[in-house]
Amino acid sequence: MKTVRCIFAAALMALIFAGPASAEDACIACHQKISPGQVQDWQVSKHSKEDVTCSTCHGEKHTTAEDANLAVMPDEAVCGECHEDQFQQFSKGKHNHGWTSMNAINVTHLEPDELMEGGRGCGGCHNMGIKSEAQKKEQRDKGYRYQNNSCDECHTRHSFSKKEALNPRACQQCHMGYDHPQWEMWSSSKHGTRYLSQEVGDLPAGAAAPKCQDCHMPDGNHENRTAWGFLGVRLPLPKDKQWADDRVTILKALGVLNPETGEPTARLDAVKEVDLARLTEEAWSKEREKMIKICSKCHSETYAREQLAMGDSIMQKADRLMAEAIKTVADLYKDGIIKKPADYAFAYPDFFYFMRTGGSDMEHMSHIDQVLFEMYMKHRMRTYQAFFHVNPDYAYWYGWAMMTKDLGKIKELAHFMRATHKK
Repeated sequence: MKTVRCIFAAALMALIFAGPASAEDACIACHQKISPGQVQDWQVSKHSKEDVTCSTCHGEKHTTAEDANLAVMPDEAVCGECHEDQFQQFSKGKHNHGWTSMNAINVTHLEPDELMEGGRGCGGCHNMGIKSEAQKKEQRDKGYRYQNNSCDECHTRHSFSKKEALNPRACQQCHMGYDHPQWEMWSSSKHGTRYLSQEVGDLPAGAAAPKCQDCHMPDGNHENRTAWGFLGVRLPLPKDKQWADDRVTILKALGVLNPETGEPTARLDAVKEVDLARLTEEAWSKEREKMIKICSKCHSETYAREQLAMGDSIMQKADRLMAEAIKTVADLYKDGIIKKPADYAFAYPDFFYFMRTGGSDMEHMSHIDQVLFEMYMKHRMRTYQAFFHVNPDYAYWYGWAMMTKDLGKIKELAHFMRATHKK
């Protein structure tokens, strides 16, 4: 602490004798000792060449070690003062809903705070999006340093490099792993291998090699969204009766439809608020046509429509397997073989309580429920996402084949549970 105070004292003396022009030099002199990586990043940034200094983003109130809490931690609105178009686009896109959507999921509030508020689990990626002052205060009150991770998720501090954000590895940080392995799907698809080959010089510069940003953020548009959305459900219901029934079953397991009456629940409002699904034909068609236009930059429009329609078709078949599995488990609830957890609104599987690790009656989280959730959130996701990312291996072995295996296991478990329940 004594060393830090000396650094600040020296910086302040320099500021007093040299005048206002050296205020930023004082910041640099101190932080070169405390956080040299941040200073180095800023020095190589475009900001440093355009007079975007420390006080531009952090304010002028922090001048000593004792008043570090007065430094402003800039959020998207600060970036938006200069980058207005990108800020307005971001505020309308799905990334803006990262924090809100995580907190809308019931199980979030049963998990360890270190994973959520502390940012070493779901919160590490979902800690982005425009937050209210109440949300910021809640995070601080829990003892966690509030972090504004939105623009700097892709343009990391303090270099804020556009080139970095245009690299698909910027997307890999969040879009990989269990329920959203888009990085693995893309990087091992034809699109990804062509891009990576071009990156190392094995493909001529200028050859078609689309990366994540080319399809999902074309021309730098930050209002990114997909037709099917993260949950892989949409409204209105399809004309095909079987598919309509299957989708209703999935919507019940998502808790947006009452399993007993089929009527919408309050959770549907949360889904609307965070834009998790396209809820009108117009909204879905708008996103589909945007993607057709992007695909048509390299492929014929006919081919693009055929390929995306194939993804829709596999979604229908995956929903058939999914609905059968949900109904199998739902019947166990109906017959009292699985006891309804106290937190559940209905005696029915609830995908918003996945893999729960806490709660008043966590011992009642059945194994068959966990198998069902994995079928939905892991294997169904991989089945249809792999079709849209053109990855044969993920579509079959990591997706469809695993869904059929899950369904078989669920049926076998249900048979065993019924037999032992009778005894």
